Amino acid sequence: MRKFNFDSVVFDMDGVITKTAVVHTRAWKTAFDDYLHFRENMYNEPFMEFTDQDYLEYVDGRPRYQGVKCFLQSRNISISFGHPSDLPQKKTVCGIGNLKNRKFKEIIKRDGVEAYSSTVALAKDLKKKKIGIAVVTSSKNCKDVLSSAGIQRLFTIRIDGIVSSALGLKGKPAGDIFVTAANELGVLPERSVVVEDAKTGVQAGRNGGFGLVIGVARQDNESELLENGADVVVKDLEEVSIDWIDKWFEKDK
Repeated sequence: MRKFNFDSVVFDMDGVITKTAVVHTRAWKTAFDDYLHFRENMYNEPFMEFTDQDYLEYVDGRPRYQGVKCFLQSRNISISFGHPSDLPQKKTVCGIGNLKNRKFKEIIKRDGVEAYSSTVALAKDLKKKKIGIAVVTSSKNCKDVLSSAGIQRLFTIRIDGIVSSALGLKGKPAGDIFVTAANELGVLPERSVVVEDAKTGVQAGRNGGFGLVIGVARQDNESELLENGADVVVKDLEEVSIDWIDKWFEKDK
């Protein structure tokens, strides 16, 4: 078996493996617009809808409740954090986050999940060549999403929101979640790759000390990904091959 200059590739899930970033955006918009309308009616505040740019700037890649806090802070809104058991109709950080999660699950159940064929092809090729692969995500729905896409057996090492909560890992842009994946694979971050589509994700890959951070600009956010830690940015992983990655690590020796 050929020996490569790198040992693993750690993939983000939403927007990299599965076409769920748009589903998250829709679910967040429903939850936030619902709350913003509540404030309009209750406090006579002008309604300003939650936008795609809000999702990218304040929510994408962050743990759910952290995303709620970050977006509300951007609107100078301060409310009770509440408790993770809060019902979705409760006007707390946790309540809004739980409403988003309910909406997300409803969309997934109704419409299913599609995976990016180029990512799946690369992951299968890596696995065939005995190069480690893992999936990371701040979502607690990782297993259900991968199962819906029919690729749960491909990504057997998963560091998701459930694992992060159990281990007390810091959310992105901290590198904890990626470093934990590397540890599970038994490899060093500096000999591994991170593939991300979010600003906080490439920051996390950089903060984790990974040898190569690939940004996937599905939102036409090439400049943002490069400015925040990506070594290289592509539109789709069909532009990336094992040999290309191997040459990247070879030149850094």
